[in-house]
Amino acid sequence: MGFVVDLNCDMGESFGAYVMGNDEAILETITSANIACGFHAGDPATMRRTVRMALAKNVGIGVHPGLQDLVGFGRREMAISPEEAFDLVVYQIGALSGFVKAEGGRLQHVKPHGALYNMASVNRGLSEAIAEAVYKVDPELILFGLSGSELVKAGERIGLKVANEVFADRTYQADGTLTSRREANALITDHDVAIEQIIRMVKEGKVCATDGTDVAIKADTICIHGDGKTAVEFARVIPGALEREGILVTKIVIR
Repeated sequence: MGFVVDLNCDMGESFGAYVMGNDEAILETITSANIACGFHAGDPATMRRTVRMALAKNVGIGVHPGLQDLVGFGRREMAISPEEAFDLVVYQIGALSGFVKAEGGRLQHVKPHGALYNMASVNRGLSEAIAEAVYKVDPELILFGLSGSELVKAGERIGLKVANEVFADRTYQADGTLTSRREANALITDHDVAIEQIIRMVKEGKVCATDGTDVAIKADTICIHGDGKTAVEFARVIPGALEREGILVTKIVIR
């Protein structure tokens, strides 16, 4: 098998009268959707609408559980215990799975959001609680986690299928973690730079950190962020750029 990669995007993050991103347009090009479940963003109507759109486009549906922090969009760290992490992940999987079942679909994966994702990437206790929550609800679900992180390792230990995730529009530190959004160089806004980074991660298994060193990385799925100003344009150019490099963009394939 040649180079194969999934393309995922966080979505369903509108809330009430407030609209976040252009989910309908982005669903035209991605292969997996991470849908917010009401804790960091989203609401019941948005969840139902996003599930319907994803199913219509044959896009894999994933739960995007976040910290209970609407004001901070789930991007502020909270001192939660592993038990609390377990509970909030089970709760949010249950919420989205209800809508998916009601629409005749099936969940594909779980990908934590924002601060919860970053905390679990380096914290073994939190990562194991999240992996256990996913496994106990449905051991067939795929767990998305930062490539090589504690979350991926926890998923593997408990027996889940895991997808090592890399980011098209984020920079990396020398330890393989993402650069904090508080830093000026955290985001990549130049499409050419982002595409060059993606291609290298997929084909060479490497990414250049902000200090200039190469970090080993595995790319099963690539994340783009739906709330960026040029997110739709970005989502449209990535698949073609990857295909020209002999990289097939398709629903998640775990090898």
